Amino acid sequence: MGLGALAMNSLTGFKAFGNNTNPSAALSSFPHFAPKAKRVIYLHMAGSPSQLELFDYKPELERLHQQLCPQSLLEGKRFAFINGTPKMLGPQAKFARHGESGAWISELLPKMSEVADDICFLKAMHTDEFNHAPAQLMLYTGSPRLGRPSMGSWVTWGLGSENEDLPGFVVFVSGGGTPSAGKSVWGSGFLPTVYQGVQCRSHGDPVLYVNNPKGVSRNLRKQSIDAINKINQQQFDEFKDPEILTRISQYEMAFKMQMSVPEAMDISDEPDYIHKMYETQPGQTSFANNCLLARRLAERGVRFIQLFHWGWDSHGAGAAEALNVGFKQRCKEVDGPIRALLKDLKQRGLLDETLVVWGGEFGRTPMMENRSGRDNPYFGRDHHTEAFTMWMAGGGIKPGITHGETDEIGYYGIKNRVHVHDLQATIMHALGIDHEKFTYRFQGRDFRLTDVHGNLVKEILA
Repeated sequence: MGLGALAMNSLTGFKAFGNNTNPSAALSSFPHFAPKAKRVIYLHMAGSPSQLELFDYKPELERLHQQLCPQSLLEGKRFAFINGTPKMLGPQAKFARHGESGAWISELLPKMSEVADDICFLKAMHTDEFNHAPAQLMLYTGSPRLGRPSMGSWVTWGLGSENEDLPGFVVFVSGGGTPSAGKSVWGSGFLPTVYQGVQCRSHGDPVLYVNNPKGVSRNLRKQSIDAINKINQQQFDEFKDPEILTRISQYEMAFKMQMSVPEAMDISDEPDYIHKMYETQPGQTSFANNCLLARRLAERGVRFIQLFHWGWDSHGAGAAEALNVGFKQRCKEVDGPIRALLKDLKQRGLLDETLVVWGGEFGRTPMMENRSGRDNPYFGRDHHTEAFTMWMAGGGIKPGITHGETDEIGYYGIKNRVHVHDLQATIMHALGIDHEKFTYRFQGRDFRLTDVHGNLVKEILA
């Protein structure tokens, strides 16, 4: 933990090892192996988009449209809102094969279909939780209950950041709302709070309260921080509470961010062709702007960049959450920016070392939701844990392949199923981490992101 550790830190190319008052034996030989990815950009569609309208084409479901759902699909199952016997719901979009890989992508994502050969589709994802907040917590913290560190916090605790002047874990939110699980999905849990995600904004001040108050100069702010941290250091010397060191680091990072964040977050200096490609409008809050900001932060060495786009909960109770109305608008909002992000990373030589992940917290049912109990002009699907689609690109993942398969109506995964713990293990592997050895000791036992579960999805590794 002295000069030898600092020297090893420099030789391995990482800026910082994770701070841990009770480090596991695994961290003494970290990284476990050479990483394929240096960073992660995670695109989360909060509310969970329907795979049956985007990537999982089911002609048989189209044939069954408006027929009563077989009881075999309902018995012994738990749904969030379905009552009685619902009707089957055929795909609400047309599908076609795209690229040399022949990936099925619907007409709702025409621009994203242009980069189909860069993508690895996971068609038989499944999870344990059928409501939004617990499912989001499970996806990002490994547990449906509060208190565990998020995936981004685990990554930055272990790997640190390549940029000492920017946070290692940055979060953006668009779509008019935050995830159902709130900020806990980028919280640090029992890890030191310096590893929690920093929420940035594409409109107004990039980070709330990062600027100096009126009448306070930068020199005066520096003197204030030095005085505060001197007191913090005295407290640490007396009480040995590691959270005090975290507080010192946060003050110092905030001071650095006053210079580094405004520059990184200013997309107005990007050339016109980039704005056209991303469909960005500087000064606005949008998924498009956030995608461009994600690329800028990836260039600057930020380790974990998380984009949450809210509004994908398509129950069909009204126009905004209907597959035949609001869902289509959500697709338009993300279609061009996703294509732009993948193309831009690739043309800059960043895609090979950047793992891009896309998905929701669970899937949607093949039957329509019947919550209203009457004829409804708006179509929707209920939450579904048994089968949904996610995709990954770059960062050591095989491009242009489809892994996993669901049954003829998209209800069950029947081949190469991938649990959310398996996804977590695979993301960690891409970053050079063995998820079974990556632990933090808390309250008398070793914890890890995947808890006691998770298997590496070896078939998708390049």
